[in-house]
Amino acid sequence: MGSFRDALGDMPIPIRFSVVGALVLGVPGAVAGLVIGLFVHAPTAWAATVEVGLPTAVLGGVFGLAVGSVMYAVRRLRDRSVA
Repeated sequence: MGSFRDALGDMPIPIRFSVVGALVLGVPGAVAGLVIGLFVHAPTAWAATVEVGLPTAVLGGVFGLAVGSVMYAVRRLRDRSVA
């Protein structure tokens, strides 16, 4: 079984950027939700983790998809102009 980096390398560019964007924003969002939840009401901290982490992961995924699509289009146009 390959590593996560190998799996990312096999993905199309927009999907790759989407996964990375979701991780880059989702993990800190989940940590922030956990910390906020622990300060506000500790027994429901898990819910705060989901409430903050999930929307930030979706936002990161959408932003990553947009950036990846632009990168893919630029790469296709550059390759077309060279050939």
